[in-house]
Amino acid sequence: MTGNITLRDVIESDLPIFFEQQLDPDANHMAAFTAPRDPADRDAFMAHWSKILSDHTIFIKTILFEGHVAGNMVSFVISGEREVGYWIGKEYWGKGIATRALAEFLGNLEERPLYAHTAKDNAGSLRVLEKCGFRISGEGKEYSNARGREAEEFILKLEEANPEKAK
Repeated sequence: MTGNITLRDVIESDLPIFFEQQLDPDANHMAAFTAPRDPADRDAFMAHWSKILSDHTIFIKTILFEGHVAGNMVSFVISGEREVGYWIGKEYWGKGIATRALAEFLGNLEERPLYAHTAKDNAGSLRVLEKCGFRISGEGKEYSNARGREAEEFILKLEEANPEKAK
């Protein structure tokens, strides 16, 4: 896939786009582990993002594809471990955007190891993470707001200080 991908700081005008992207029921099902609990609750969504943007331990970037907001990348600490996550608008799936954006994002995070979680049935996300050097290190089950039930997940770990850039 060709096309210009840029990561930049999140700005306020990105939030309505993120909100619309996360309303898609297929995207929610695929992501499985979403916040807020009700994706249609704009106030909860904005409160969640306000909290994210005010926390200086969270690293977050907007993904631009050919100048358009395609999604976001985030890294946060939970239970003492730094994790990464991302959201790509459904219209940008299958274009290699997530892989290229994650590779760039990881190049700006020095801390290792890094962890990621993905639903076992989310083959696309698993492939993105593996292309960027993550390896399955465990499995689990977690309640999925998007699915209204527990979902099986892979836990992935990136140990390398400088993973080879995904192509």
